[in-house]
Amino acid sequence: MLKSRTYFGLFLVSLATLMYEILLTRIFSVTTSYHFAFMAVSIAMFGMTLGALLVYLFPGYFTYVRSFHRLTFYSLLFGLSVVASFLIYLNIPPGNDLPARLFFTASIYTVISIPFVFSGICTCIALTKFPGQISRLYAADLAGAGIGCALILYILRITDGPTAVIIVASLGSLGSVFFASDPVSKRVKPIGLIISVLLASFAALNTVLVHRQAPLLRLTWVKGRPESPPLYEKWNPFSRIAVFGDPRKAQNPIGWSFGSNCPCGNSISQLWLNIDASAATLLTSFDGNLNKLEYLKYDVTNIAHHIRPNAKVLIVGTGGGRDILSALVFAQKSILGVEINRDIIMTTNQTFGDFTGHLDRNPKVTIVNDEARSYIARSRDRFDIIQVSLVDTFAATASGAFALTENSLYTVEAWKLFFRHLESHGVLTFSRWYVEESPVEMYRLTALAVASLTELGVENPRQHIVIVKGPQPNKDVASPAVGTLVVSKEPFSAQDSDMIRGVARETGLNVVLDARFSHDNTFAALADGKDLHKLTASFPLNIAPSTDNTPFFFNMSRFQDMFNSEVQQKGRLSVYLQPSYVLGSTLLITLALTLLCILCPLVLTAERPSSGDRVFFILFSSIGLGFMLIEISLLQRLSIFLGHPTYTLSVVLFTVLLSSGIGSYLTKRVIGRGWSRLGLVPLILLILPLAIFDEIIAVIRSLLEESGMLFRISIVTATLFPVGVLMGMPFPLGMTLVSDRSKKLAPWLWGINGAASVFGSVLAAAITLNSSISVSFWTGVVCYVVALVTFVIGMRWTALLDDAKIPQN
Repeated sequence: MLKSRTYFGLFLVSLATLMYEILLTRIFSVTTSYHFAFMAVSIAMFGMTLGALLVYLFPGYFTYVRSFHRLTFYSLLFGLSVVASFLIYLNIPPGNDLPARLFFTASIYTVISIPFVFSGICTCIALTKFPGQISRLYAADLAGAGIGCALILYILRITDGPTAVIIVASLGSLGSVFFASDPVSKRVKPIGLIISVLLASFAALNTVLVHRQAPLLRLTWVKGRPESPPLYEKWNPFSRIAVFGDPRKAQNPIGWSFGSNCPCGNSISQLWLNIDASAATLLTSFDGNLNKLEYLKYDVTNIAHHIRPNAKVLIVGTGGGRDILSALVFAQKSILGVEINRDIIMTTNQTFGDFTGHLDRNPKVTIVNDEARSYIARSRDRFDIIQVSLVDTFAATASGAFALTENSLYTVEAWKLFFRHLESHGVLTFSRWYVEESPVEMYRLTALAVASLTELGVENPRQHIVIVKGPQPNKDVASPAVGTLVVSKEPFSAQDSDMIRGVARETGLNVVLDARFSHDNTFAALADGKDLHKLTASFPLNIAPSTDNTPFFFNMSRFQDMFNSEVQQKGRLSVYLQPSYVLGSTLLITLALTLLCILCPLVLTAERPSSGDRVFFILFSSIGLGFMLIEISLLQRLSIFLGHPTYTLSVVLFTVLLSSGIGSYLTKRVIGRGWSRLGLVPLILLILPLAIFDEIIAVIRSLLEESGMLFRISIVTATLFPVGVLMGMPFPLGMTLVSDRSKKLAPWLWGINGAASVFGSVLAAAITLNSSISVSFWTGVVCYVVALVTFVIGMRWTALLDDAKIPQN
């Protein structure tokens, strides 16, 4: 019987591992491109899988007798390597040419995967060397992972990313203290304790310095360039914000797309607030004198204010307060701003409140910290203008696994919700980048507007749509124009159209589309709304209206374009295609790695598994794939319902992993005399609710759209919990079935399960992007059906061997 501290040691290692995995998505979002944030999951699973294969390939070294010594030693190495690999990573300069970029990518993958190799060794030893306790050990593993997912979100509210890495290392090293049970490993125990305390002490000291804006440990390379210390820096679970500039220096106003007649010669002080070192918003100096801000009337994003004066305005994404200032300049009646990032609100209105004029104190202004769609659904108010200006830029998607909410603003269901909260004469306005050679974002916005209006019963959508764009700042590739689409709940009157045309002439803006004019045939065809599906299907890029089931507005490529050799030669449009190209490449790489995890042990070991044993490869692969596909599709599906990315990650991952741990623990009641037949019951019980689970989630979302957040979280937790319990049972049952036949095979199969999880994480994204969330979910269900079939075959194979009295390996 294992001592309780062994379970707690595994709990700590799993907790630290998941914390580090999620933390890397946050750090990669700031330091590199968005796809590295996505790859953090693959790096973690690859490292752990490699650790498991090492346990399988070197059975003479990883023996049962030395298990506690190995657990103690490698958990300590895990903690130490987290610090060492992270410091090395911080000092790897990114390259500019292709060979240097390839070297940089390979270096990241190698260096960052090392701690996960040691974590994988620990986890594999614990789960394969003590088959009699597999249920409790797997429960401890999943419970640690679940709590780690929630814990890192709160740690990032207290300190910054680099300091959180040290906390992870301290917890990993502490695991060695609890693993030390035999006389040999007890010698390492004091070392593990001292290292854990030292790391925790440094983390506490650096946290104090973080709050003083003077940390000892900070990022050095950001988005391929060295970064100077900002005026202010703050991390949270889904972004890192930093303020740069000189508050004493006056300069010409900065705008996204001013009209050519803008009197922009007035000097004004402005600061840049960037998000994950890419997406930026402006902090504008404001002393209460609105006359200094007259230039805002010439910004294309504010075109709706010209035609709807004395309006109730709802602003989605307040950022540094620029849209609020614009509404004040137009003397609008009331302004409600909804901002998802609390730290942006605090930075703008408190930390730099004296600079920005404390906009939150203005009697006309109310600022709410919430996800806009969720807030609007619960609101009873109606508005004259709902304004969404450049919310969710490509840089905003750099938040990787945490960028789960902004795309939900760009779906048919969301726009129908917005229309319901407009007054009869109200307008919805969205501003996006306008690439002259092919304004695909504006095309897709137009298609989205038409689809939404059509579903609301509008027969002639073009009468409801106006598009205005600003002049292109210059011919630089990185400087496209900005277009603003204005959609009216009622048809635009002739007076409205004349007023917009007059404003465009006065400000130097350009009308792209209205009821009487169209800049090109594509805009005209889209706005007419005839054969919209056929039109979007024939367009070279994907401009079809996005929905809640396919909420990826910024994914403009189709599956057949994923490996298109012309992607790199499409100029400004490559930004719409590159993400899918990276995803497709990653999909092939992870598939190759998964196959290597199966084939390499066959090559490197003289012993070959029997034909009957190979069915277990399919069993553990399907369990790994099924778990990951279901988990990720739930994250994607519920992100819209829960609204806030922090809630989605903490609630879904915490609930699924913790309940799966409980499910694993409960399997100890199944395992025993005649256990294998009873082992079929959890798999059957899992498949049955999964078959209708997608519909259950849809019904819950529909019925509770206007309910409060606490109630939503309670319902989601109660719904996911029983499914999570059942999802935690197949792995320990399968591992026990294997152990009855061959204990030597167990580490290999654990590695295959991990490799399949790596592939599953990428496959889920690929399926969802190119099909829908529902298809990804149902693919996971099919994987569990395959697991059920292979479990039955494996059970019969084991029974035949027992009847034939074939000795175990």
